[in-house]
Amino acid sequence: MDLNTIWFILIGVLFTGFFFLEGFDFGVGILLPFLGKEDKERRIIINTIGPHWDANEVWLVTAGGAMFAAFPNWYATLFSGFYLALFLMLLTMILRAVAFEFRSKDKNPRWRSWWDWMIFVGSLVPALLWGVAMANLLRGVPIDASMTYVGGFFNLLNPFALLCGLTFVLVFTLHGAIFLTLKTDGQISKRARAVAKALWIPAVVSLVLALGMGYFGTGMAARLGVAPIVVPLIAVVALLLVSWFLYRERTGLAFVLTGVTIAFSTITLFMGLYPRVMVSSLSPDWSLTIYNASSSPYTLKVMSIVALILLPIVLAYQAWSYWIFRQRLVRESPLEY
Repeated sequence: MDLNTIWFILIGVLFTGFFFLEGFDFGVGILLPFLGKEDKERRIIINTIGPHWDANEVWLVTAGGAMFAAFPNWYATLFSGFYLALFLMLLTMILRAVAFEFRSKDKNPRWRSWWDWMIFVGSLVPALLWGVAMANLLRGVPIDASMTYVGGFFNLLNPFALLCGLTFVLVFTLHGAIFLTLKTDGQISKRARAVAKALWIPAVVSLVLALGMGYFGTGMAARLGVAPIVVPLIAVVALLLVSWFLYRERTGLAFVLTGVTIAFSTITLFMGLYPRVMVSSLSPDWSLTIYNASSSPYTLKVMSIVALILLPIVLAYQAWSYWIFRQRLVRESPLEY
């Protein structure tokens, strides 16, 4: 296994970690205006992710940095071609971050309600657009021989991409609802459990359709053969089992299973791409790969040494933070946001 493949796998791991962790963050943000019936309940809901949301976004920053350093042509083509979509995503994520900090600066109900809805928008739009972006990487976009995206914004809004965007929203919201069931008690927890049960069927249907279209509709099955179909099947089976554990109030296992669904769905995407990183819909020969889009071998070697030193430290710190803030939040908990 060469360094190009190792860095492709590492970027896949970073996106998997980001979707797993930020997935329940987005889900909690989407549910905030609906599950919190009063200000104190909404503050409890926000506090469930308050210590973690910014650290979870570090996975995205690291993935983007790794992409820039290891595969600069991939980074350049992706961020120039998907500029409007990524700008909108970044704008709403910034708005979401500002909302977390600003909502507690004034006790006026209208002020707090405004920022609560900004958290909703800043969670819903990125979840949708991440699904759209990832689907287009696999489906293919207009890229010419000079590695330049020659399409427009509406090239990205095809049926497969929109289905994947909807799937991301539904699965992340389900993930967030189960997380709230774990982290809260009383009425909030009951409402979150009810929402999770209601979301389960739409999430399953959407995921099956998206994985089916991705596996059989993008040429992945013909290129990889039948054996790798076990990976998306694990994602589907895990999501099917979520309902069984929800109804038996084994919420921890249900949360693990939604995480497995997110992880194996992301693995399916990167497995379908490899060794490509962006597929050209104009010509297979113009697709970006881990070789024609990569940095020099020396750069990849230096990056590998730095990653081996720093990555364990970052992972240990994040694990420690989740351990410190592992307690369930109740109405008597100190409130910050």
